[in-house]
Amino acid sequence: MAKCDVFDLTAKKVGEVELADSVFAIEVNRQAIFDALLRQQSSWRQGTHDVKSRAEVSGGGKKPFRQKGTGRARQGSTRAVQYRHGGVAFGPTPRSHTFKLNRKVRRLALRSGLTLKAQNNAIVVLDSIAMPQIKTKEMVKVLDAFKLDRKVLFVVDLEEDFDNAYLSMSNLQNCLMVTVEGLSIYDLQNANTLVLTKTAAEKLGEVLGNE
Repeated sequence: MAKCDVFDLTAKKVGEVELADSVFAIEVNRQAIFDALLRQQSSWRQGTHDVKSRAEVSGGGKKPFRQKGTGRARQGSTRAVQYRHGGVAFGPTPRSHTFKLNRKVRRLALRSGLTLKAQNNAIVVLDSIAMPQIKTKEMVKVLDAFKLDRKVLFVVDLEEDFDNAYLSMSNLQNCLMVTVEGLSIYDLQNANTLVLTKTAAEKLGEVLGNE
């Protein structure tokens, strides 16, 4: 297991933590990352797009001209697809865009994403995220201490004291906090830096490392 420095909120080193190789040091599977991203983004699509077929447009009940003798192609309705105000052929209809992806592939994508962050030295481990009060300025000081000025994803354990920190960053545009259980491949890939609490880092090793 690789060791990683642990810091307090002032960016002072206070210890070390071991990161599970089965989660933070695997062979990256980019196809799994792509498939998991596609699945998540597809699930956000409303799927309410709809056009009217020739059976749904109004009018067109009368045959436009007689069947024979005109020299023209036979027509049964002015609402056929080739007519103005006619229906649309093979147009979109309401449907769900979600698709199934095996659980093992989804977990592999998360492990691959975490490994990429580790390879790029884009992981910071905090001893604790607990803050005495709700204050955005204090969270800005934390970001400045670690020189984090781009998209930051905080991952905490559900049992930790993170309420004040969560509310303190609610007004900061480039900050997002999720629990270990709520970690998604999109949030992971979208962030420039991953900030884990020590407890969350250990839990990720336990939860994702057991395959």
